[in-house]
Amino acid sequence: MTPVETTRGTSPVILGLPHTGTHVPPDIRERLNDEGKKLRDTDWHIHALYDGLLPAATTVRATFHRYVIDANRDPSGESLYPGQTTTGLIPRIDFDNQPIWREGMGPDGAETARRVREFHAPYHAALAAEIARVKAQHGIAVLYDCHSIRPVIPYLFEGVLPDFNVGTDNGRTCDPRIEQATFDICDRAEGYTAILNGRFRGGWTTRHYGRPEEGVHAIQMELTQSTHLADSTETFAYDPARAERLRPHLAEILNSIEAIAYQIAGARP
Repeated sequence: MTPVETTRGTSPVILGLPHTGTHVPPDIRERLNDEGKKLRDTDWHIHALYDGLLPAATTVRATFHRYVIDANRDPSGESLYPGQTTTGLIPRIDFDNQPIWREGMGPDGAETARRVREFHAPYHAALAAEIARVKAQHGIAVLYDCHSIRPVIPYLFEGVLPDFNVGTDNGRTCDPRIEQATFDICDRAEGYTAILNGRFRGGWTTRHYGRPEEGVHAIQMELTQSTHLADSTETFAYDPARAERLRPHLAEILNSIEAIAYQIAGARP
């Protein structure tokens, strides 16, 4: 299986999907323990949730699981949130602080370097190529990084997460109009809660590519899985009714971002 799937579109908007893949090569899977094999920390069904919401958008999706290597982490291994609890480039534990590798089978430095080369690098090469292509076509590119997470994970954060977690690294990664329009739609969505640059300010992908002064904007959306799953602890089943209630808000966000992107590009000298 190829490490990345790309669907090219004509919109200035690119959807990044680094954590929906569930493929684990057999040589890596045999090193996982029973807990690790559950792949509990997948961004379950996010590619289905966004499918068709902005038909002209480009999508770049990692097919490999984040336990193989996390495509939304700095390949150097540097922490995204210094001083806060998080998981690394190749997680040693899951989001509940449970070991995921069989004893003595966690990856060493050489294995980590191999996985960077064979999985992480191809995903980001594809993403960078699409950003360059879209920017060349439109004079602007907007990366919308799609994520989800369980709403309650005591090991990582206190209490219950809001439903919409919008991250722009405190406004650094995109034009303020993109940030404001996205958060406004989330904030007024009836029956949902939202926060801007809260616990999740945007992962490595958002921070690495978001260079609004260079015409590349990036924004991360972390959705709680209770917004679109029937169960976010064991079966991870997709809930069509919940998803259909959520999808119009996501479509409004993507269409608003696209419209703003065209406005920004048109306003350039």
